[in-house]
Amino acid sequence: MAVAVVTGGTRGVGAGIARAFLRSGARVVVCGRRPPDAPVTAAGREAQYLPLDVRDAQAGEELCARVVGEHGSLDVLVNNAGGTPYRPLAEGGAHHHARVVELNLLAPLHLSRAAHTHMRQQSGGGAIVMVGSVSGGRPSPGTAAYGAAKAGLENLARSMAMEWAADGVRVNTVVLGMARTERTELHYGDAEGVAAVSATVPMGRLAEPDEVGDACVFLASDAARYISGASLAVHGGGERPAFLQAANVNKP
Repeated sequence: MAVAVVTGGTRGVGAGIARAFLRSGARVVVCGRRPPDAPVTAAGREAQYLPLDVRDAQAGEELCARVVGEHGSLDVLVNNAGGTPYRPLAEGGAHHHARVVELNLLAPLHLSRAAHTHMRQQSGGGAIVMVGSVSGGRPSPGTAAYGAAKAGLENLARSMAMEWAADGVRVNTVVLGMARTERTELHYGDAEGVAAVSATVPMGRLAEPDEVGDACVFLASDAARYISGASLAVHGGGERPAFLQAANVNKP
């Protein structure tokens, strides 16, 4: 039975990822600075919670060692923890923007290195999945540090994939668009705002957390055993170019 660690797995997209791995039969450890309001469960099984501030590299090393000690292996790491408040670059202090980069880029780097230490010693190697963002592939006004960090995360994953292939460790990225969580209204406004934002997605809705989880399970599974260094877009068809809406002819 595979052992999967999901950072930020106590709520939102992270909890959806954890549920997907539970349904796949994996033993799941979710970690975050605070315990979940309710246990993360699926298919009659429950994820284990371990406290972790992912920005603490030493704590990350200790968590990976604890997981291996308690469960016998660490087969999958999903670097999901991340996020940012809305903050234009000219606002806030330098440390605010640096903290965003630390959370979304440096923390996954350090935790992946900690996981790799154990995965490379296992006969089956391991799989690391980065949860990226479409913000890393386009301008990200109001969340520029976040967009830059997510762009770096995708590049980091490709480099890790090359360096660690001989160790049997695969590294891939789920490039996530907009998802529906308990915090959706903080990002997009009231129900009317969420509906308007959803209408901009070709599929007409936001992603559900468990759908993101299904993509992560695939990338970590034997079905993806020859996939490494890849970026899988999970965005409902992408973002329509703004000029299509502005033009008054040739409307799709």
